[in-house]
Amino acid sequence: MASGLDGTIEDHPEHGFFVHETRLLSRWRYTIDGEAPWPNASSCVTQDHWLGYFIIAAPGVPIAETDTGSGQVPPASQNTLELRVDRTLDDGLHEEIVLTNYTPSVTSFTFAIEVEADFADQAETRKRQQFGEIARRVEDDALTFEYTSGTYRSAVTIRPASLRFAITLAPHQTWRTQITVTPNVGRAFRPPPTWEGGLKPRPTLETDVLATLSQARDDLAALHLGDLDTVAAGLPLYVALFGRDTLTAGWQAGLLGPELMTGTLRELARVQGTRDDPWRDEQPGKMLHEAHSGPLSMLNLNPRGRSYSSITTSGLYAFIVAELWHWTGDKDLVRPFLEPALRALQWLERDGDLDGDGFYEYKTRSPMGPRHQAWKDSPDAIVYEDGGDVEAPIATCEEQAFVYVAKLHLAETLWWLGERELSKRLYRESSELKKRFNDAFWMEDEGFYAMALDADKRQVRSIGSNAGHCLAAAITDAALVPRLADRLFADDLFSGWGIRTLSSDHPRYNPFSYHLGSIWPVEHGTFAIGFWRYGLHDRVQQIARAQFEAASLFEFHRLPELFGGHPRDEEHPFPAIYPNACSPQAWSASAVFSLLQAMLGLYPYAPLKMLVVDPHLPEWLPELTLSDLRVGKARVTIHFKRGKHGRTAYRILDKRGTLHVVRQATPWSLTSQPAERLRDALASLKEGL
Repeated sequence: MASGLDGTIEDHPEHGFFVHETRLLSRWRYTIDGEAPWPNASSCVTQDHWLGYFIIAAPGVPIAETDTGSGQVPPASQNTLELRVDRTLDDGLHEEIVLTNYTPSVTSFTFAIEVEADFADQAETRKRQQFGEIARRVEDDALTFEYTSGTYRSAVTIRPASLRFAITLAPHQTWRTQITVTPNVGRAFRPPPTWEGGLKPRPTLETDVLATLSQARDDLAALHLGDLDTVAAGLPLYVALFGRDTLTAGWQAGLLGPELMTGTLRELARVQGTRDDPWRDEQPGKMLHEAHSGPLSMLNLNPRGRSYSSITTSGLYAFIVAELWHWTGDKDLVRPFLEPALRALQWLERDGDLDGDGFYEYKTRSPMGPRHQAWKDSPDAIVYEDGGDVEAPIATCEEQAFVYVAKLHLAETLWWLGERELSKRLYRESSELKKRFNDAFWMEDEGFYAMALDADKRQVRSIGSNAGHCLAAAITDAALVPRLADRLFADDLFSGWGIRTLSSDHPRYNPFSYHLGSIWPVEHGTFAIGFWRYGLHDRVQQIARAQFEAASLFEFHRLPELFGGHPRDEEHPFPAIYPNACSPQAWSASAVFSLLQAMLGLYPYAPLKMLVVDPHLPEWLPELTLSDLRVGKARVTIHFKRGKHGRTAYRILDKRGTLHVVRQATPWSLTSQPAERLRDALASLKEGL
């Protein structure tokens, strides 16, 4: 079987289903209402087994809202009809055809397979040399093409006889059929032998991890914007300055150095909002969402030349200022960013809390602004548990968490820099927010946080990945952490490749969507930090392994912006791809360094010239050397190795400058006991030598 990458046989001399040097099938193509579906992802699972995903906008299902924002979500992703083809070659060609309606509406359509047979010799597929007669007959629900040329005869039979199917699918309903193609060329088919040895083994996951880390480092360097001191968010759609994206990338990639954090903080301070401009959603103190330089933006045909249509950036900015302080301990470097951070927090208090209830909501004021302005910003990102769209103003759970951790960490930074009264105020405000949040958002019956509060302050009880950010930001009450973590890894959220943006049990679940069931690597870097914070090392390893194994499936070991939320099972041995996914993507590249940081338990505290380590390497990554890590003015190279009993030891190979490397679990760990903490502290004296 020789086909295009999408598995179809088109008008190409090298394509076809060949048996005994004879091309039996010269065309094999799928259509839905006469249109070819878009080939999404495909791969040879084994030598004789191929799997392909195709998608198309479900016929007759209207698109709720066209995405004019930065995501440019295509209709086939918003309202997806999926065609999955599972193909096997043995004594013939066998296909299982599966169609699934991932929309909230009924769809009706005609599915057809276009087929032609030409019986060309494989040496004459470019120029025909022999000619005969092709007869076509239908009997016993079988379609047979028979070729006769003199005494030579050959045939191919397809079951069922009709390859046109009128199909109606309810929401989330699946339709299946089996197609069998049987050759008859006058010779018996014998299966190939099974070779037991002599094949090169697949590289280990340890090798995949190193390849992924190396590619991610190179991608962040390649995404540098030549005219700005930061990086583009991703290729090909996001070659521009994005606030929340680059702040996140700088924080997650802290192991590489503070330059990306520093440059991004500087650039965003330069374009911080100064006036009230509804067209751009700009207000004094509000931080930028995106700044584009293309003709549409420069001609003001859209507001994206300088758009402030995100609530996320303003909270993240203050948090990243504190993270820069932790990595550098440099008062002169950090101090210029304090005023922009405080003005961003002031905007949140003044204009981000739209109804004065102590929570932070968003609602666009721009006629071309995105409907949703939290981290999930596609047109259908926030939905009720029954599948209905939620109208703004909306207070999502993760945005409260971002403001909480921003105030908490900036309060600590301000204390070091002598702003004691302001520090105490921010600390008090963060504590009060945490209490209000857990009272308002926790769903006791679900053991989970509501995705949001709607305009009437009702809980949006949909289950999605948003709550993972609450754990990472530590706004979660400690008593609730175990239940929240376990719920994130339930089968409806954890696919085997990662945590879905929306539960697969939800009526709006769609594995191809932007935010309704897909998997975003950037979230997993953040989640891993949260699991490590609470001492949930098994969860860190589980999520890290899933992401590194997913990376090994993609070209260059590069994690894309996002990928499909299909379950990791026999029917889905690899995930599908979101149609418009950027690759490389800055915050997907940075996420792998957060995963590594969580596994090694690294936290810098440059003001005290300290690096805290709490390494828990898994069996699949038993040894690692971290070279030239910078904390403050010091540099250190550390070798980590997992012992036979599972404990990871470390040894300092090189250190320049003053730095105290201390083995200690985080203060918030739910698993580390006092005796263990004392042992680790004493062991640091030996391991650090």
